[in-house]
Amino acid sequence: MNLQLTLALRYLSGRKLRTTLTTLAIVFGVLVVFGMNILIPSLTGAFQASFMAAAGQVDATLTLKTSDAFPASVRDRVAAMDGVRAATASLSRLVNLPVDYLDHDPALPDAITAVSLVGIDPDQARTVRMYPVTQGRFLQADDRAAAVISKSLAETFKVTLGDTFELPSPEGEQTLEVIGILPARALPGNEEVLVTLAQAQEMLNMPGMINAIDLNYDSVDETRRQTIEQSILAALGDIYQVGSLEANAEILTNMQLAQQIFSMLGTLALLMGGFIIFNTFRTIIVERRRDIGMLRALGANRKTIFGVILAEGLMQGVAGTLLGMLLGYGLGILSLNALNPILQMYMNVKIGAPAVNLSMVVVSLVIGVGITLLAGLLPAINATRITPLEALRPSVGAVTLKRMAGFGFWSGAALIVAALATLLTRNAALIGAGLVAFIIGLVLTAPALVNPIAALFSRLLALIFARDGSAQLAEGNLSRQPSRAAITASTTLIAMAIIVMAAGMITSVSLGFTSLVRKSLGSDYLFIPPSVALWGGNVGADPRLAEELRQVEGVEVVSALRFAPSQVNGVDISVMGIDPQAYTQVSGLHFSKGDESQAYAALEAGRNAIINGILASSAGIKLGDDLELITPGGKRAYRVVGIASDFLNAKIATAYIAHANIAEDFGRNEDVFIQLNLAPSADSAQVEKQLKALAAAYPQFRLINGKEYVEESLQLFDMAFAVIIALGVFLAVPSLIAMVNTLAIGVIERTREIGMLRAVGATRRQVRKVILAEALILSALGTSFGVAMGLYLAFLVVEAMKSFGFPMEYVFPAGGILAAVAAGILFGVLASIIPARQAARLEVVQALRYE
Repeated sequence: MNLQLTLALRYLSGRKLRTTLTTLAIVFGVLVVFGMNILIPSLTGAFQASFMAAAGQVDATLTLKTSDAFPASVRDRVAAMDGVRAATASLSRLVNLPVDYLDHDPALPDAITAVSLVGIDPDQARTVRMYPVTQGRFLQADDRAAAVISKSLAETFKVTLGDTFELPSPEGEQTLEVIGILPARALPGNEEVLVTLAQAQEMLNMPGMINAIDLNYDSVDETRRQTIEQSILAALGDIYQVGSLEANAEILTNMQLAQQIFSMLGTLALLMGGFIIFNTFRTIIVERRRDIGMLRALGANRKTIFGVILAEGLMQGVAGTLLGMLLGYGLGILSLNALNPILQMYMNVKIGAPAVNLSMVVVSLVIGVGITLLAGLLPAINATRITPLEALRPSVGAVTLKRMAGFGFWSGAALIVAALATLLTRNAALIGAGLVAFIIGLVLTAPALVNPIAALFSRLLALIFARDGSAQLAEGNLSRQPSRAAITASTTLIAMAIIVMAAGMITSVSLGFTSLVRKSLGSDYLFIPPSVALWGGNVGADPRLAEELRQVEGVEVVSALRFAPSQVNGVDISVMGIDPQAYTQVSGLHFSKGDESQAYAALEAGRNAIINGILASSAGIKLGDDLELITPGGKRAYRVVGIASDFLNAKIATAYIAHANIAEDFGRNEDVFIQLNLAPSADSAQVEKQLKALAAAYPQFRLINGKEYVEESLQLFDMAFAVIIALGVFLAVPSLIAMVNTLAIGVIERTREIGMLRAVGATRRQVRKVILAEALILSALGTSFGVAMGLYLAFLVVEAMKSFGFPMEYVFPAGGILAAVAAGILFGVLASIIPARQAARLEVVQALRYE
C-alpha cells in the first residue's frame, strides 16, 4: 500500500496543473453543498427561535391548527381538565409598523419594524410566567389604554414611565400609556406590548376571542404529560393542536425549499465535477500506458495498478472536499454578515454563526470523496486490463461514426424520440420522466456524434483561420478520443442547458406574470399593508374605512380583501374574502378551470369557493369537489366552483370566498388590502388629497398609485431573474474548468506531436491557434447538446408551473440560445488560454524527447 500511495503522490506532484484543475472541480461542488446547507439552517433556526420566544417557557401551548382565534371559553374547559395545574389565555398579534413610523425620517434606518401586541389576563398570566416589573406596576384587569413594555422597547420608542405612544389598529391609531417597564428583552423575537385581554380584543376588533392558551401540568413524568395532552385533544377535537406556536410558516417553508434547491444545485455541480474527474482518469490511463506496461513488466499485479489509480482519486477527493468545506464555511459567514443588517432592520431577527453539525460534515465528505472515487473506478478497472505487450505497443485510431453508432447510439436515439413524444402530452409528470430519458439519450448518442459535429465546426473555423490547417488538426485531435470529448462536452452541455432553460423560463414567466400583475393590481389606487401575502402579520382596518372611501367624491368603486387562516386535507391555506361585484371591477383572477362569470356569481349564492392552482394540486382537489375548511366553529364544507390565481397569493395555497361567508364562518370583517378606481371624470389630484387624509388615520397602510405598484412588482421580477442568471453563470464554472483540464491533458498527451509540428516549421502562434480551435470545437459540441436540453427543460418548467395554475405559455427562448452560443464561444476562448501558452512554450528538442 505504501508503494501505491508513493507512486500516486509522485504522479500528482509532477502534474501540478492537471491536479489543481481536477481538484478544483470537487472544491466547487462541495463549496456549494456545504456552504448552502450550513447557511439555510442558520436562517431557519433564527426564525424559529424568534417565533418560539413569543410562547415563553411553559409546559405547552394550545392553539388551533390554523393559528387562528377561537372562543375564550375554551380556556375554562381546559383549565378544568385533570392534570392541568394552570392555564392562561392570550390574544397576540404581530403589528407591522409602517416605514419611518417612529422617526419620520426617510434618511435614517428604522430601529424597529414590528412589535407583538399581547393581550393577557393579568391574574392568570402570572400563574405560568414571571413578570419582574422594574418600574411602575403590572397590568390590572380593569386597566384600559395601558401597556407594559420592556426597557429596550421603551428606549426605542423614546418613552418613559407615564408617557404615551401610538400603535396601528383596525380602529385607527390607538394611544397607550406606559404603566410598567420590564427588563430589557434578552430573548430573540419581536418586542412585546403587554395589554389586558379585553384591551387587545377591543383594539383588534375580536371580542371574546383568544388565539393561545399556555398550560402548566401537574407532573413532570413524560408519560403522564402525554396522557394529559391526549385528553385535551380528545375533548376539544382535531382542529386544535398542543405544541409550540408557529408563525410565518410560509417563510420557513420557503427557506426549506431554498435549501433543497441549493442542495440540488450543489449536487449538480459535483456531478459536473465527477465528469471532469472521470475524463481526467480516463486520459491518465491512455497517457500512462507505457508506464503501466513497464510496471506490469517489472512484476506489478493488477491490484497494485488499481490501487495506484484509486489512491490518486482518494488524495484529490480528500483535498478538494476539505478545501471546499473550508471555503463553504467562509461563504456562509460572508452571506450571514451581509444578511444580518437587512434581517435585523426588516424582520427583527439576528442570525448567529453558520450552523455546522457532524452529519453535514460527514455527508459532504461522503459526497465529495465518493464522487471522486466513483469517477476514477472505471478507469482504474480499465487500467488493470492493460497487458504489458499491449501497453508497450503504440495505439492510435480514428473512430468513425459507423464504428461508434452501435447499440448504445440507437438506444439513445430511441430514448430521445420517446422523450420528445412526451412533450405532446403537455403533462408535467410525463415530461419530467421524459427528461430523464432525454438526458440518458444524449449521453449515449454523444460519442457517435462527436466526429460529424467536429467536422462541421472545423470547416467553419477553417474559414476564420484562413485555411492554415489549425481547425483540421484540432478536429483530428478530438476525433481520436470521441468518448473523452463527449464527456467534456457534457459539462458544457449542463451549463448551456441551464442558460437556455433560465432564458425560456424567464421569458415565459415574464409574459405570464406581467399580465397577471396588471390584472390583479391594475386599479387606480391601493391601500397596501406592510407585508403583502403574509396576511396574518398585518393589522387591517375596520369596514368603516372602505365606506369612507366610497363617500369620497370621484371614487367609483372600492374593493377590500379579508383574510383568515385555515386548513384543507392537512394543508395550511389562506382564505381570502372578496366582494365579487366590486372585486371584478378593480381586479380579477386568472381562471384556468371553470367559467369566470358563473364562479363569481356562485360565491354570493352560498358556501362556494374559488381555489388557486397550488391548493388544487397540493390537496388533490378538482373543479366541483367539496372541500372542508377548518374554522373556529368547526369544519365547514364549500363547493369548488373555479380554479384561478391572482398575483398576491401566487405562491400560497388560497381559497376565495364571499365577505358574508368569511364573516359568518371565521368571524372576520377586517380589511387587509383595499383597491379602488376613480370615476372617468374625477379630478385625480383632488381625490388623492382626500385619500391621503383618510389614510393618515390608518398608518398600517401605504397609499400608492396602482401603476406605480405594478412597476415595483415588475422590478422584483427583474431582481429574481438576475438571481437566476447569476446562478446559471455560477454553475457554468465547472464546464470552464473541464475544458481547461481536457485541453491541458491533451497538450501533455501530444507533447511529441507538438514538438514535431514545431520541428517542421509551425510557429508558436500556429500552435496556439490549434489549441484555440480545439477549445472552440469542444465548446460548440457542448453548446449544441446544451441548447437541445435547455429547450426541453424550459418547456418542462413552464408546463410544471402551468399545472399549479400559473398563467404561463411557453415562449421560444431565442435570446437564451444566442446567450448560450455567446457564452460557449467565450468559454472556448478562456479555456484555451493556459493550455495554448503551455503548448506554445514547449521547446522542440525537449518535446521530441518526451515519453
